Amino acid sequence: MFASPGAIAFQIGPLVVRWYGILMATAIVVGLWLGHRRARKDGLPADDIISAGQWAILAGLVGARLYEVAFNWDYYGQYPSKILAVWEGGLAMHGGLIVGPLVGAWLAWKWRLPVARGLDVAAPSLAIGQAIGRWGNFFNEEAFGRPTNLPWKLYISPPHRPPGFAQFDYFHPTFLYESIWDFAVFLALVLWLRPTLRNRPGALFFCYVGLYSIGRFAIEALRLDSFWVGNFRVPQIASVVGLVVAGLGLLWTRRRATRLAAG
Repeated sequence: MFASPGAIAFQIGPLVVRWYGILMATAIVVGLWLGHRRARKDGLPADDIISAGQWAILAGLVGARLYEVAFNWDYYGQYPSKILAVWEGGLAMHGGLIVGPLVGAWLAWKWRLPVARGLDVAAPSLAIGQAIGRWGNFFNEEAFGRPTNLPWKLYISPPHRPPGFAQFDYFHPTFLYESIWDFAVFLALVLWLRPTLRNRPGALFFCYVGLYSIGRFAIEALRLDSFWVGNFRVPQIASVVGLVVAGLGLLWTRRRATRLAAG
């Protein structure tokens, strides 16, 4: 693993602002704004849901970092000072998707908020946030795929090329593939699935989990920086688990809606 210092957007005296941080902050702000707007339209306690969402985001960032560190311990064990250097990149999405929603759902339950509907509010925000945040990988020259000569190939500077690939100049922009996929998931959730699943609380969130997992599984096959367990890519294993969770969740929401309708 190579840890980039992170592309600098601008510097004012000792204050260094990096593109990765700008894009992560933008993703969070946009996601919270959309979530608050949606919660108000749905007649939900928007301020309380967003408060739970803020804690969920913080927990998700911690989970994403711990996931990254755990599967790259060969590097972080040698350079423990780098564990907190999140501005250099290194947030594993699956870690955030496991910890963040669990914390958000637990807080919603504790505060007596509608858990399933709150997760539905969060789903499009998560998708658009991921679509924006992925561009931090572009500025850090990370999360790219195998060498390619396709017209949309991405130039990677020599210091950022993995061992064994120094002779290649251009690679698959897998960060871009995932950003496009996440944006498409966002549109599908907002324009198509939300109206059709209005009477099935929780279903929109599980659709998000399933759709994201499909895209991530396919895109991961191109990446050069996957975590591995034996002959299997960990993100693809996590994506399969995500599909199972999504399927079981959708089955649960359908049965729950049927029971409620029956009275």
